Amino acid sequence: MLALLREAGLTAVEHVSAVSDAFGYDIGALTASDERIHLEVKATTDPTRLVVHLTRHESDVMSVDPGWIMGAVLVGEQGDALSVATVSRSWLLSAVRYDRSSRGRWESARLVVPDHALKPGLIMEDGKSVLPGASCAGREVWGMRDREMAAV
Repeated sequence: MLALLREAGLTAVEHVSAVSDAFGYDIGALTASDERIHLEVKATTDPTRLVVHLTRHESDVMSVDPGWIMGAVLVGEQGDALSVATVSRSWLLSAVRYDRSSRGRWESARLVVPDHALKPGLIMEDGKSVLPGASCAGREVWGMRDREMAAV
């Protein structure tokens, strides 16, 4: 993902999770229009469904940081990114439960992301494309069809 962002012209690309998990995202970068993005990356080798784990801290950061994006990457056998999609922030917020009492607190959630909560490529909250979608030749990825992948 770091290489894809740099190839797309983003600057100040930094793998912050290699330094600390305290940020609540994995990669920080600046877009061509100097907008800061904070990218939480979820990777999988399964093209049939997308399952992600979201921590409480990631969710808390997402709730207050307009530059926070969850990007999902389908990884190929050689470690290359075959497909990239954005997981809808509004869907994530609706899927995560709130604490029901002061005696318990959720710390992480396993989420099966439906196809309607995915957009090809990396898309900022305001709809700007940061990274175009990469299509998997001739097959559906996480319920997104080739025509949807090619539309970006």
